[in-house]
Amino acid sequence: MCGRYSITTPPEALRRLFRFNDLPNLQPRYNMAPKQMAPVVRDRDGVRHLDLLRWGLLPSWARDVSIGAKLINARLETIAEKPSFRDAFKKRRCLVPADGFYEWRKCGKLKKPHRVCIVNGGAFAFAGLWERWCDPANQHAVIETFTVATTVASSSIAHIHHRMPVILDPSDYNRWLAGDPENLLQQIKPFPDERLYAYEVSPRVGNVRNDDWGLLEAIGADDPSLF
Repeated sequence: MCGRYSITTPPEALRRLFRFNDLPNLQPRYNMAPKQMAPVVRDRDGVRHLDLLRWGLLPSWARDVSIGAKLINARLETIAEKPSFRDAFKKRRCLVPADGFYEWRKCGKLKKPHRVCIVNGGAFAFAGLWERWCDPANQHAVIETFTVATTVASSSIAHIHHRMPVILDPSDYNRWLAGDPENLLQQIKPFPDERLYAYEVSPRVGNVRNDDWGLLEAIGADDPSLF
């Protein structure tokens, strides 16, 4: 599962990595949460764009927005068959920029939050899907939403949680955005175990109102400067 992540990388660095045309005035987000607006990269007629969409997928057939809170993640194993995701998987895939994500490790009766990053830092992309939803009661009310694909956790972080977001290698960005869905899942490369590391962070990350640099700091014995 992925229920929180960070995207603090400057917009110009994101544009170099994802090769989109826009250069929006994005503010750093240290604690991105479901139902919030987040940047995603989409392909439109062969041109990449960075757009702000709401996190929590609303399928076109949804009666109201409440279902979005249950569809913040899509299991990669069933993403092509599940009614909530299969149409978006065929036609509306996106990249979700991030530079870290949070998972909670069970320690007895406690759950301790950890931040997961890639070695040497920097931004990366989750595999995502997006949808455009029209309110049945008001066809002029249109909401664009997205979900993050998840998979079995890499061995380097499986002790924290058994699931993780699908992190795409840059060589797979174009394939995920515009490739043929028929054999797409077999073509996507698993993210290397050795490129991920995690460290414990403040439990303040559990409150969506907290969104500051301090959430990235290590606490306890873990120190990200060692990686």
